Amino acid sequence: MTTKTAAGTTAIDPVTLAVLKGRLEQIADEMDATLYRSAFNPIIAEARDACHGLYHAETGATLVQGTNGLPIFVGAMAFAVKAVIDKVARDGDLHPDDIFLFNDPYDGGTHLNDFRLVRPIFRNGRLFCWMASVGHWLDIGGNVPGNFNARATDSFQEGVRIPPVKLVKAGAMNHDLLAILAANSRVPVSNYGDLNGQLNALDLGVRRLTELLDEHGEETVAAAFDAFTARADALMRSAIGKLPDGVYSFEDYLDNDGITADRLLIALDLTIAGDRMTLDFSRSSAPCAGPLNIAYSTAVACCYVALKHVFTDVPANAGCLNPITFVIPESTLLAVKPPKPVGGYTETILRVIGVVFGALALADPARATAAPFGTINALSLAGHRKDGSRWVMFSFFGGGLGGNPETDGLNHANNPISTATIPPVEILEAAYPVMFTQWALRPESAGAGLHRGGLGAVYEIEALTDAEAFLLGERGVFAPFGVAGGAPAALNRFTWQSDEGEKSPPLASKVTDVKIRGGQRVRLETPGGGGWGDPKRRDAEAVARDVRLGYLGRDAARNAYGVALTEDGALDIAATAALRESPAA
Repeated sequence: MTTKTAAGTTAIDPVTLAVLKGRLEQIADEMDATLYRSAFNPIIAEARDACHGLYHAETGATLVQGTNGLPIFVGAMAFAVKAVIDKVARDGDLHPDDIFLFNDPYDGGTHLNDFRLVRPIFRNGRLFCWMASVGHWLDIGGNVPGNFNARATDSFQEGVRIPPVKLVKAGAMNHDLLAILAANSRVPVSNYGDLNGQLNALDLGVRRLTELLDEHGEETVAAAFDAFTARADALMRSAIGKLPDGVYSFEDYLDNDGITADRLLIALDLTIAGDRMTLDFSRSSAPCAGPLNIAYSTAVACCYVALKHVFTDVPANAGCLNPITFVIPESTLLAVKPPKPVGGYTETILRVIGVVFGALALADPARATAAPFGTINALSLAGHRKDGSRWVMFSFFGGGLGGNPETDGLNHANNPISTATIPPVEILEAAYPVMFTQWALRPESAGAGLHRGGLGAVYEIEALTDAEAFLLGERGVFAPFGVAGGAPAALNRFTWQSDEGEKSPPLASKVTDVKIRGGQRVRLETPGGGGWGDPKRRDAEAVARDVRLGYLGRDAARNAYGVALTEDGALDIAATAALRESPAA
């Protein structure tokens, strides 16, 4: 039910608003599911590295987002749709059945693998809103299969950059553009399958939204969009207003940029003033030579992800950013322009999210959470099958989350940027000539604490043909930090077999052009999460249980937690009390 206000706007009752919210989110969720089930690439089909949503006709602002879409895309997609709106404003050319395609990371994108499709929704001859899809394509050219080039010094070494262009014009497919995309990928069939999955998802979304508009009318649905935005704005202002006014500063580091060993500073000065918040990253490092830079839109998007994690009641709508001011100068690595490389963006946004968590924890210690493992460990293996065909396996990997005021961190989890699942070993082994010889929790990788961090993992992969390996990761030098007296977690570690013995990267977490023969292995040992609180206050029985489970050894139990065990693994109560009461404890 809707009514007219004195100002002539449409007011919508709470029941209708709730119904429309559910229906609209279901449309985005169904689009997500359609793509997951039809994509050729395991990173979309299994890991769910994709997102769909509805966006404002004039501003591109996020109106409705699916509940399963990748969180980092939720914030970035509004910039992507605005890039298309700006192109239409310049060209003056828009038809109801147009579909725009692009992957430009500097103009509403993230990195070159993430392809966006943006489609206008018309009603009665007028633009009503936009619908968009984004998914991670497996390979789009560049120097490194899979495009995570740790040695890139400009975007041309990372892949092919496509600005917003019309893939479909007035319903007619641009086959010349498809030919260009196919010619610039090592795996064109995979990309073509993913593209068709996205097109089908948009077709489904248009049908579902049309049914909804026919049922409720454009005026009612538009009023619901306005209400969603107003509610997100109000909830975010309420959440900020509960924090004490002040300036809260937090810093963390990236290991290096893949070119030199110099560390990179990510620094945040967060100001709370009433119901407004300012995030100032001006003290962060300057743009770097390697691929650890990000564009302004990506920086804003990952701040959105961090805030959404902390303020969980605020809905996924652009209104939640209304009370927030971003200060992200081009003098930093967080707002670069082309052709600065940005292919390692996943590592940088994890550190940005971490410093937002850290600063908010200073404002409200009850929200303090130790650092998660903080790297996706983008690992690519590539080679040729016996029939001469090219294969490219890209995957990301899990680690431990940080301890928090209530619980231990999760073992072998995803990072805060992602609701994606780690691709199953069975799928990867079926799709590529590789064999996982180990996939296990990593003992003693969690930061000690009253609530310890979660454990990282060990992945050992044997290539069944001659292959090359490429890694773009982090946390090989600067460990995930603990808070409130908690200890840091273990560092990231990557090694590979060679004819000269085991080798590891000179820059700890990044390497390219590693050549291995069929039968040789690469090994990735991921970090755990940092610990929360004094480890000597951890329940001694919980420590003994962790030893029995193989999470840590007896020496670590004694040294980190002050817990002694008997020969049969039971808790030695007297010895433990003595350890914890000694001055050294």
